[in-house]
Amino acid sequence: MNRWNQATKLKWITVLLSAALIVIIARMTAIGSYIEDTKAAAVWSNAFLQEDRTVMTETELMQRIEEAAAAKRVAPIDARIDRVWKAIPGYNGLEVDIEHTLKQNESKRVDQQIAYVMKEVKPRVTLDQLPPAEIYRGNEQKPAVGLMVNVAWGNEFVRPMLDTLKQEGVKATFFFDGSWVKKNPELAKEIAAEGHEIGNHAYSHPNMNELSEGRQYQEIEKTKKIIKETIGEHSQWFAPPSGAFNSLTVKTANQLGLKTVLWTVDTIDWKKPSPGTVVSRVRNKVGAGSLILMHPTASSSAALSDMIGVIRQKELVPGTVSEALSEDRLKRSKVE
Repeated sequence: MNRWNQATKLKWITVLLSAALIVIIARMTAIGSYIEDTKAAAVWSNAFLQEDRTVMTETELMQRIEEAAAAKRVAPIDARIDRVWKAIPGYNGLEVDIEHTLKQNESKRVDQQIAYVMKEVKPRVTLDQLPPAEIYRGNEQKPAVGLMVNVAWGNEFVRPMLDTLKQEGVKATFFFDGSWVKKNPELAKEIAAEGHEIGNHAYSHPNMNELSEGRQYQEIEKTKKIIKETIGEHSQWFAPPSGAFNSLTVKTANQLGLKTVLWTVDTIDWKKPSPGTVVSRVRNKVGAGSLILMHPTASSSAALSDMIGVIRQKELVPGTVSEALSEDRLKRSKVE
């Protein structure tokens, strides 16, 4: 009897274990199938979402660019005749170049930043469109400063000034007296060869306001001619000797294709101040659009490097008169 009971128990245990094993295998199969189905669904869902995400990028890109374009636009400033400063040049504005921005960002995802390509916008009124008038400064919104060096004497300090400008990586505008060019053609060529801008400073350093219209014409035209013959360049700026001029001077220079330029900051270096005094004058008066007048003197030669340093400390860029008076913005990266 006991043997029968034991055999029966073993039989039932075997049956139960077999049944349990069958259930476990079935459940594992179902779980595996569920996992595979879930994976497949996830892959399909991701593919769908990725495809939809790409479409969203393409459709949202233009919208995002257009929305940002309005905020990023900087309006241009027209040239004008100021009651105090007379002719003041305009200044280009900025706007998003939508076509190039689209092209630059065509592969970007929605969650990525857009790199905006900017372009300059010309003002409606430029300096060339104003009636002839003297110029004392550039546009107050342009962080540029023009360096003016009037040359009629002082050869011994020309080379030291050129060396300093070269070391600082700065170009200036040298206004030549015509008779000086005639006496110093090689030095005049050397200045131009180093990349500096050349301006007209009349021929014999006269007070232009004391001359007839005909004599004023001769002074400017004669220097214009000798600069062209010696250097091969056409000057576009006229600086009246000693700052002496009248309306005829401005009119005559304009007839010869030159604009009359004076200054915002005078170093008064002809009075032989100390270099520190020259630097202090510049520090106290220089600002965006300033034109700084100097000569090849011991004072300005010794002060030039520190003068440039002061300009840069004020986050201004020293350069030529053309650079300071141009409507163009200072060159930085076009991509923001």
